[in-house]
Amino acid sequence: MAALRLAHEEKWWYADRVMWTGRFSQPTADLVLEYGESVSYDWKLYEHDIAGSTAHARAQLKAGMLTQEEFDAIANGLQEILADIKAGNFSWSMKLEDVHMNIESELTRRIGAPGAKLHTARSRNDQVATDTRLYCRAQIDATLELLKDMQRALVQKASQYAEVRIPGYTHLQRAQPVTIGHHLLAYVEMLDRDAARLADCRRRVNVSPLGSGAIAGSTINLDRAGIAAELGFDSVSENSMDAIADRDYIMETLFDLSLIGTHLSRLSEDLVLWSSAEFGYCTLSDAHTTGSSLMPQKKNPDVCELTRGKSGRLYGNLVSVMVAVKGLPLTYNRDLQEDKEPLFDSFETVSLALRVNAEMVAAMRINPDRCAAAVSDPLLLATDLADYLVRRGVPFRKAHELVGKAVAVSVGTGTPLNKLSLDEFKEISPEYGEDVHEVFSLDRAFALRTNPGAPSAANTARRIAYWQNKLA
Repeated sequence: MAALRLAHEEKWWYADRVMWTGRFSQPTADLVLEYGESVSYDWKLYEHDIAGSTAHARAQLKAGMLTQEEFDAIANGLQEILADIKAGNFSWSMKLEDVHMNIESELTRRIGAPGAKLHTARSRNDQVATDTRLYCRAQIDATLELLKDMQRALVQKASQYAEVRIPGYTHLQRAQPVTIGHHLLAYVEMLDRDAARLADCRRRVNVSPLGSGAIAGSTINLDRAGIAAELGFDSVSENSMDAIADRDYIMETLFDLSLIGTHLSRLSEDLVLWSSAEFGYCTLSDAHTTGSSLMPQKKNPDVCELTRGKSGRLYGNLVSVMVAVKGLPLTYNRDLQEDKEPLFDSFETVSLALRVNAEMVAAMRINPDRCAAAVSDPLLLATDLADYLVRRGVPFRKAHELVGKAVAVSVGTGTPLNKLSLDEFKEISPEYGEDVHEVFSLDRAFALRTNPGAPSAANTARRIAYWQNKLA
């Protein structure tokens, strides 16, 4: 948003500080106004605020609190304000503190007395709770689509390189062979859980608090269910104090966004390693990397590094809201104003992260030759060798020991494990058979991994087809 412009300076009866003079004999101090304003960021709620006000006014009309003419003036005035805001022609005033008072004051300036009736049976407490729920709902829906886009990019790349084999790692040490397809599909599964969490969170978000008033509802009873239905809520809150004080839905949303950040950060770390000269498994496009101001040869995976860093920012946003809420008595306290900046920032951060990472993954190229060289390490099949002994009747712990001894001979003599002679294997244990060298076939190793979830070619192909169909 452009720098804030002071709103109309004329003193209409509902404007600026004049609106608080009923109780107070002095205007609010300038520093207090600056300290307490939220319009510099909560202006982002304007569309939701106007939708909530329109639904509230319609309930007032149905209850006989407004005439049809007054309702039309309010509804039309709000739509005109909405158009002006979208066009960048609206002046926000910090003197009016927040998005709610800016819009309501401007409405009253434009249409007169009907605008002053709008706040009947409503408080800024239930108004902001309504606005933030509408905001969360809309942003969750948008994030769910971005998650699908990210999954599609991963599935496409998994399909393209489905059978390219690489070492899998535990403790960042080579462990067992997997495939690029299987590895990338692991992140598709993670993001699917992220989507499920957000969708589940959306159900708890989609409850209308409007009508709860400042704390105890109102003696003017409007049709809360009708308002909720107009705004697309599934239900109305059942306890006015809880509705006003509740920020669970924001904390839950921030947790879900933080976990998306965690998964993107883990993918980023894999790609930082894969794109290094030491690994060389992938090449990131020039469009998604940067150079060095000093070293002309450098090609830095900045998108990945920024994603890793921004995950910490997401965690900070979650913690800041939890800390702000943890010691608050019921119901509303001004501390709750601090929930919005972290919320806005987390959605914006995750949105951009998903978009740029989907684009980066789509443009990424896998280097099959480097992958093949790495996966040719016969030590990756040491566990398969233990399984071979188990199938010959050796208890697993004994088999583990015997393979460990074979590895020790391999390392000690500088001979690759698969190049040890049959006699050398027999010297370790007669349990090794003449077919022992067949274990070191990668084709055999993958063909035997047929259990659900294992990286056989057939399993990977089935899972790719599943995701392609689900994400179509």
